[in-house]
Amino acid sequence: MTDLSFSIPSPLHSRIEHRAAQAGYADVGEYVRDLIERDLARAEDIAWVREKIAEGEASGFIDRDAREVLREIVAERRARRG
Repeated sequence: MTDLSFSIPSPLHSRIEHRAAQAGYADVGEYVRDLIERDLARAEDIAWVREKIAEGEASGFIDRDAREVLREIVAERRARRG
């Protein structure tokens, strides 16, 4: 594991210590690692959604009502299931 060192204002440090204890973390380092891991996972999720949006936009648009299209999809799935 690599050490990372940085300075933060005392009031923020107090809040971080309080939050880490309140949330049941063993120490501030564990809390900060968890925050970073969650942030990285969120960034990956956002990138995936943006990629899917770009794929959808690249596939083209239709001039039909979305509700009508969804009704057709549901009807087709029900027909296939019997």
